[in-house]
Amino acid sequence: MKRLLSIIILTVLALTAVAQERTVQNKPYIDLRPLHFGILVGMHLQDIEFQNIGPQTITMADGTQSLQTVMCDADNWNPGFSVGVSAELRLNANFSLRFTPSMHFGAKHLVFHELTAIDENSKPKETTQDLKNTYISLPVDIKFSAPRFNNYRPYIMAGINPMINLTSKANDIVRLKRYDTFVEVGMGCDFYLPFFKLIPELKFCYSLTDALDKNHVNTIEDVNRRALANSVVTGHNKMIVLTFYFE
Repeated sequence: MKRLLSIIILTVLALTAVAQERTVQNKPYIDLRPLHFGILVGMHLQDIEFQNIGPQTITMADGTQSLQTVMCDADNWNPGFSVGVSAELRLNANFSLRFTPSMHFGAKHLVFHELTAIDENSKPKETTQDLKNTYISLPVDIKFSAPRFNNYRPYIMAGINPMINLTSKANDIVRLKRYDTFVEVGMGCDFYLPFFKLIPELKFCYSLTDALDKNHVNTIEDVNRRALANSVVTGHNKMIVLTFYFE
């Protein structure tokens, strides 16, 4: 993602450098509307940051106890798809308030490393889980835009993004809460085309609250799966979202 961010920044700088001379403006009055609407499509990457508990004492079904150490991690950023609508309220020449209800379809791939259980290859036993997520996203952002030059207008944005998780399964090892709240920051650029405005935007979202459903472990009857679920004590979601707005 660092490479993607560098490409976007260099592209914006290159376009700005090329467009040093004044040209005819497309849709010159579009930003003067007090309220305007659009649609959005995009892609995103999901991850989650866990805090592991370390060694834990497990009581087996026969009453015996054993010391186990399990480390849980999301082993990569997993891609997903995003779609939604947008409404933007003009506050003044540079600031606007934006509301973009949308849906994010994706998943996280979790790996549980059982450090005290060795397989036939003398390696820690691994258990995986595909944690599917369908989020309803309700972000409210403040957008600060630079003065328009020709048909380009870069901006930065920041805001709060409440999300509702619609996907959870009773047989999941780790389950997330239904509600979460993210803080998000990003950057983008308005491109004024002859018939519409195209706005690519890149933003980073980080969960402010503990997203882990701690009550779920009490519903797991399998002792071994319960040890896996108990291996994490907190979890914070992360997302990198590349969005294309059409207005």
